[in-house]
Amino acid sequence: MTHYLFEQTDGRPIKHWTRGVQVEEKAMQQLHNIASLPFIHQHVAAMPDVHWGMGATIGSVIATKGAVVPAAVGVDIGCGMMAVRTSLDASDLPDNLREIRHAIERAVPHGRTDNGGRNDRGRWRNLPEAHAAQWLRLQAGYDAIIAKHPQARSHNNAHHIGTLGTGNHFIELCLDEADRLWVMLHSGSRGAGNRIGMYFIEQARREMERYHIEAYLPDRDLAYLVEHTELFDDYVEAVSWAQAYALANRELMMAAVLQALTRFLPAFSTDELAVNCHHNYIAQEHHYGANVWVTRKGAVRAGTGDLGIIPGSMGTGSFIVRGKGNTDAFCSCSHGAGRAMSRGAAKKAISMEDHAIAMQGIEARLDKDVLDESPAAYKDISAVMAAQEDLIEVVHQLRQVVNVKG
Repeated sequence: MTHYLFEQTDGRPIKHWTRGVQVEEKAMQQLHNIASLPFIHQHVAAMPDVHWGMGATIGSVIATKGAVVPAAVGVDIGCGMMAVRTSLDASDLPDNLREIRHAIERAVPHGRTDNGGRNDRGRWRNLPEAHAAQWLRLQAGYDAIIAKHPQARSHNNAHHIGTLGTGNHFIELCLDEADRLWVMLHSGSRGAGNRIGMYFIEQARREMERYHIEAYLPDRDLAYLVEHTELFDDYVEAVSWAQAYALANRELMMAAVLQALTRFLPAFSTDELAVNCHHNYIAQEHHYGANVWVTRKGAVRAGTGDLGIIPGSMGTGSFIVRGKGNTDAFCSCSHGAGRAMSRGAAKKAISMEDHAIAMQGIEARLDKDVLDESPAAYKDISAVMAAQEDLIEVVHQLRQVVNVKG
């Protein structure tokens, strides 16, 4: 049985893994816009969590030959997930988890104040030793990028490493089907990656103007950089650096959370089931007989045997999955449940009472600032998982007991 829905467009076809999942009209239009680009390889793959996004559809996999679209990668370059299984289980947890949540919040800067300035609670004022050492390993690469493109510099680069951020970024303690305790988190390349993304999106737009291509684009956000040009090479270098930063960022946060837990829980270890994967990134891969650039905009690599993480929402659990290597999907799967409503619509539609009911049994913030992340703002994770059974197999199903939001 073919699990995807095939759609022929005026450009390349679209293969949708969206059976039983609602897709908004705006997202469909974005997919058609992407499919119309002349350098799309074979087809566009739409994951079951697909929804409208700035630049390109979130939950899409775009294989290209000879060009990349910076806005399709976006500004949260290298955003992704990390999860670690511990030797602890549910019986090791105290009845009240509030102090554990507060300890995690103290250990990892999160949120945003002071317009991201020096007094921002989401950045380090004094960089811890381990974080400074990690930044030192990244700094030479960053300095080389900034030497060529000074406007790509962020004032929050070193002081954001090992920090959570805002929006849908989170840290969670979860239990699996055997009641084993996991630590899971979601974040990306923070201010440094954001500025790199914004800068090169603007450079791509200028390239379109320079060569009088802008008028032929279905959306100005689909401005692209052409391979074998200096700007293309510089972008790939910068994105690769931001992706390395994002990996290091998650590793530092994970270490900080595990250290915070030692104050409350018995001595524990972590095992080999640790996953650190991007879901906003580009990579060179081989598909359908060609070497291509694959942009996963809210999608996870799911090659044969690849481990990945698919979170639902802050109240509906998550999945550790193993890829089946489905070539029609460019060896990919969804990166989450996907939004069912915009942040603005969620804040209007979801009441504090609704949110509190949805979060029963989970130690988490219950305030108006997280209403746009409430479970009702997201698609049904069960339907999303059912729509991609030919892309992944479930290894573990996790349920939250503690949630920390940015």
